[in-house]
Amino acid sequence: MALFGTDGVRGLANGPLTADIALTLAQATAVVLGQGRIAEARKAAGKRLTAVVARDPRISGHFLSAAVEAGLASSGVDVLDAGTLPTPAAAFLIADIDADFGVMISASHNPAPDNGIKIFARGGVKLPDLVEQRIEEAMAGEKLRPTGADVGRVRRFSDAEDRYVMHLLASLPHRLDGLHVVLDCAHGAASGASPEAFRNAGARVTVIGADPDGININDGVGSTHLDKLAAEVIRVGADVGIAHDGDADRCLAVDADGNIVDGDQIMAILAVAMKDRGRLVENTLVATVMSNLGLHVAMREHGITVRQTAVGDRYVLEDMNAGGYSLGGEQSGHVIMSDFATTGDGVLTGLHLVAEMARQKKSLAELASIMTVYPQKLVNVKGVDRTRTDDEHLQKAVQAVEAELGDTGRVLLRPSGTEQLVRVMVEAADEVSAHEYAHQLAEVVRERLAL
Repeated sequence: MALFGTDGVRGLANGPLTADIALTLAQATAVVLGQGRIAEARKAAGKRLTAVVARDPRISGHFLSAAVEAGLASSGVDVLDAGTLPTPAAAFLIADIDADFGVMISASHNPAPDNGIKIFARGGVKLPDLVEQRIEEAMAGEKLRPTGADVGRVRRFSDAEDRYVMHLLASLPHRLDGLHVVLDCAHGAASGASPEAFRNAGARVTVIGADPDGININDGVGSTHLDKLAAEVIRVGADVGIAHDGDADRCLAVDADGNIVDGDQIMAILAVAMKDRGRLVENTLVATVMSNLGLHVAMREHGITVRQTAVGDRYVLEDMNAGGYSLGGEQSGHVIMSDFATTGDGVLTGLHLVAEMARQKKSLAELASIMTVYPQKLVNVKGVDRTRTDDEHLQKAVQAVEAELGDTGRVLLRPSGTEQLVRVMVEAADEVSAHEYAHQLAEVVRERLAL
């Protein structure tokens, strides 16, 4: 089975993901990413290869980051240890100091026992599949084994968080003075950087979920558990709540009444604001096929084109990079603002969302009303042949539902990439119709694709 998944290497720490794997993976990374024209030119000029390493606060990050740093240093790579920082901060720092590559130790929104290793190339960009494959193959090959003065050094990246926060503040179109923000940091990597950034931007800040102990990351808090944030916003009378996940590459929000504002709504707000300021390249937003129909309707009304990709922020990034687009993301809160980041950045997104409230002097509820969220029903049909969704009878059933929905809804069949499962998603103008049509099509999937 391939080591790399859709977002790096991930698994139970000290289960499948061991210190040995982390060390060997780092050594292989040095072999593969230490090659190429720029790397060779640096070596020829007497410069040493440099990598940035950061982690989220889960307890296993200590031994995994130590193993990664040992693997890199033993391969002749100098390591700057940035400590506990968000994933997008690591990506930014790689570009900011012109490092050769970097590694983030995090399992994002997963529970504390899990962990992961994400590798970024020069410029803080995610690796293409082909390079990941080369690194995986290099794990079984010869390693770099310099001696004496040629081994790598490991140093503390002392001003890493300050650099990142200053970068965030410099990106803002408007200060946040006068707004009261509740931040839920998921006991994760943004527990220090996010409150600092929002306070320095002028907001009054109340913080929850910012006391990481190594095992409480994402535990009942953060972007996958918004109840506590909504309750705190109402309790303190705040204007808005912002939630991150464990590595802070996501942002979801709640308005002053505790209503959830998801990634689609956040993208709608930012897209229109960027278009008004002439910052939305080709007046285009990149989103996945799972984004709500309401986003498409709202963007069409504002003269904005929506490009669709497969589910996953890596596919959004690929499309944005190919077309040079400035905004994209997912319903889950991965929002990519390519003028300022090479990956989803939850702190950046939250700051810009609240900045729009301040700039337009509107509540979040008013801004979010730009988009009507269509009811969406998702049914997972297990134990079916996921390779046969092109079945003629099934496709006719889908077409019949689409004809009945017309412009007021849509149907999406998504085969799982890893198991015999097909996801049936239906959007409609009302919840009853979405529920009925989704279950109707799910029955057809069970009947036609049964194993």
